[in-house]
Amino acid sequence: MNVESRMRSPEAAGIRKMQAARLRRYLETTVLPFSAYYRKIGLDPGAIRTFDDLRRIPFTTKAEVRESSRDFVLIPDKAVLARRPSTLLRALVSGREAVQDGFEREFRPVMLTSTTGRSSDPVPFVYTGRDIANLRLCGKRMMEIAGATREMRLLNMFPFAPHLAFWLTHYAGTEFGAFILSTGGGKVMGTDGNLRMLDKIKPDAIVAMPTFAYHVLQEAVTQGVTCPNLKKIVLGGEKVPAGMRTKLRELAAQAGAPGRVDIHATYGFTESKLAWVEAAAPEGQKPSGYHLHPDLGIIEVVDPKTGEPVGEGEPGEIVFTPLDARGSVVLRYRTGDLISGGIVYSRCPHSGREGPRLVGEISRVSEVRELHIDKLKGTLVDFNRLEHILDDFPGIGAWQIELRKVNDDPLDLDEVILHIEKTDTTEESKLRERIGAAVVAGLELHPNLILFHDADTMRRIQGVGAQLKEQRLVDHRPKAGATPPKPAATKHETEERHEQPV
Repeated sequence: MNVESRMRSPEAAGIRKMQAARLRRYLETTVLPFSAYYRKIGLDPGAIRTFDDLRRIPFTTKAEVRESSRDFVLIPDKAVLARRPSTLLRALVSGREAVQDGFEREFRPVMLTSTTGRSSDPVPFVYTGRDIANLRLCGKRMMEIAGATREMRLLNMFPFAPHLAFWLTHYAGTEFGAFILSTGGGKVMGTDGNLRMLDKIKPDAIVAMPTFAYHVLQEAVTQGVTCPNLKKIVLGGEKVPAGMRTKLRELAAQAGAPGRVDIHATYGFTESKLAWVEAAAPEGQKPSGYHLHPDLGIIEVVDPKTGEPVGEGEPGEIVFTPLDARGSVVLRYRTGDLISGGIVYSRCPHSGREGPRLVGEISRVSEVRELHIDKLKGTLVDFNRLEHILDDFPGIGAWQIELRKVNDDPLDLDEVILHIEKTDTTEESKLRERIGAAVVAGLELHPNLILFHDADTMRRIQGVGAQLKEQRLVDHRPKAGATPPKPAATKHETEERHEQPV
C-alpha cells in the first residue's frame, strides 16, 4: 500500500501534490546540476511525479554528511545558469549586472552554522542570501503562530554561536518587527548579566533553552527580580515535557508574571536550516504539534527500522527534504528523531490554522543506549523516558543523569547516577525512595545512586554558562586506555550508593 492511500485528510493530497511538483523542479534546476554528492548517485528528477516517488531518492545520513560535508554544498555552473529561461528574461529586462547580483544572492555563501558536535566533530552548514531570506520568512511565521505582536519585547537567551537557534531567533525578531535583545546566554553575560537584562527590559517573551530558562527564572525568584510583563516562554534545543512546562509556569508566577504564561516548544535541527513552533495551548489542553512550512521543506515520517513511510498520525522517524535551500543541501535526511503522533493535516484546534503539523513527543534514537548491567548481556535503556520521568516528578528541579563504570573500570558493569535538586521539604530518604520507585516502574531500571544538590551545585554540574547546551545526560564511562573523569559524588555521598546494581 502506498503512502498516499494511507493519508486520511483531503488536505494532505493537495499539499503533497504541490510538494512533489516543487521537488521535481528543485531537483531539476538547482540540486542535480550543482550538487557533487547527488550528481554522483545519479538521481533522475523525471522519476519524481507523485509524492510516493520520493522514496526513489535514497536517504542521507549523519555519517555521510560528516564524511563529505563539502560535497553537499551547491556550487553553481555559470554556463548552466546562463541557460535558465529566467536568466535570459532578467537580462533583457534588468541587464547583466542585475543577473549577476541575483546569482550572488542565490548561491554565494555568506554564513554558516554547525552541529553542536557532542558526539563527534561539528559539521558546518552553509547559508546563502537565499537561505537567510528563507530563515527570515520561517522566523516571521513562527512569531505569528506563537501569537506575538510587534509591541512585544523579546529577550533572546540562546548562546552567541554559529547555531540555528540563535540566528533564527535573531532574524525572527528583525523580520517580524519586534524589539529583541540577545544576551548571548550564560557564556557571555553569565546568569547575573541575564538577570540584569531581565530586570532592565521587562520582556514580554523569553526565548531560551529549557534548562537555562529554568535556572534564570529560579535565580530571579531568589534575588527578587520581577517579570511583570512576561506572557510567553519559547524554548528550543531540548525536549519540553509537561513537567518542565509546569515548573517554568510556576517560577514565572513567583516572579510576578501577570497571568498564565504560554509555553511554546520549537523543533529544528542544523541540517534543515529551518525550525517549527507550537501554537499556544489553552489551560488544561495538550500542545497541538509543530506547525510545518510545506512550501519550504518536506517532512516525512518513516518506520525507523524499515525506512518505509507510515500513514497519517502514525509514529516514526522524522525525515527532512528542503524545497528551496541553497548552500548546503541534504535530501531525505534521517534525523534520528522519533515523533510519537506522526504528521497530521487537520486544522489546528488551538490556532485554527490549516496545514501539516508534527504531533506528540519527540525523542532521540541516540538516547537509547546499551548498558551492561548484567555480566552476561547488554540491555537497551531509553533515556528519553527517564528524562520525562524526572521532568514530570514533583519536588525536584534541575537534574542530571550520569553514566559511569563501577570503579571506573572499562571492563566492569555500568551504573546510573541521578543528580537531583530537591525543591520541596520532603525528607531526602523518602524522596530518594519515591524517585527510585518511579524509575523502576517506568523503565525497570534501578538507579545505583541518587544524589541531592543545591541549585548552585546543579548549575556547575550541568555546565550552565560554561557549555553551549546544559548537560542533562552525560556519559562518563571510560574506554580502555582512557583516563576517567573525576566523579561528581563525594566520599560521603558515595556511601549512599544502593547496594542493588542496576
